[in-house]
Amino acid sequence: MKQSTFVFVLVIGALVASIVIYQFVLGHPGNFSDGAGREKPLNLMGQVYTGGVIVPILITLSIMVVTFVVERFLSLRKAQGRGSLATFLKNVQRSLSTGDTDAAVAVCDQQRGSLATIIRAGLERYQGLQRETKGIEAEKQMAEVQRAIEEATALEMPILEKNLIAMSTIASIATMFGLLGTVIGMIRAFRALAQQGGAPDAIQLSIGISEALINTALGLFAAIVGIVAYNFFVNKVDNFTYMIDEASYDVVQTLTTRNK
Repeated sequence: MKQSTFVFVLVIGALVASIVIYQFVLGHPGNFSDGAGREKPLNLMGQVYTGGVIVPILITLSIMVVTFVVERFLSLRKAQGRGSLATFLKNVQRSLSTGDTDAAVAVCDQQRGSLATIIRAGLERYQGLQRETKGIEAEKQMAEVQRAIEEATALEMPILEKNLIAMSTIASIATMFGLLGTVIGMIRAFRALAQQGGAPDAIQLSIGISEALINTALGLFAAIVGIVAYNFFVNKVDNFTYMIDEASYDVVQTLTTRNK
């Protein structure tokens, strides 16, 4: 599934789910002392329902950011491959040090993942140069191997970094929508205070204050999850990128030593 299609389906699905949750779960008459009036909540779910029309939007953003967190966790776990990366790199180096490039490629096929794919691209390029060219300088061979590794890395990086910007964006948007709901709730509260006759409408005043606080809480929840997840996965990607660079360098140096 393309990224744009995935995001579109996620937005529509999360929005539909949020509306259903808002109307039929949070807005269930059993959560209110006045039943279908839905103005006197009995529990937390009824209290959240009084947050108003911004609540479904904040629930949508929360569902999206949680979905992105799960997707990034599974994708990065898949990118690491089937086994320990340290063991994988040791096996590759052991095979290359004995001159068995085919065994090193087989180790990459067994490991899979982004790092294995990148190293495999370099090894296959090296094997191709060994078969197709005779008498070519070792430096030129290593330059071609390095270029193949860089091209493979450029193809893998978008996969590692996918949806990180979406998390950061959701964190910012959730804060803004939470603030918008807060402002709307305060307007409602002040309108209740400004009733004619001097006696404020206590029910509308409490609903307005609840709306303001609930939207603030939901907006902060989505923003906090988004920011923490974004920073966590950015750090994971940076560490993984460093490992890719280090492993690629070691492979190139090992092949260079063999060609001398």
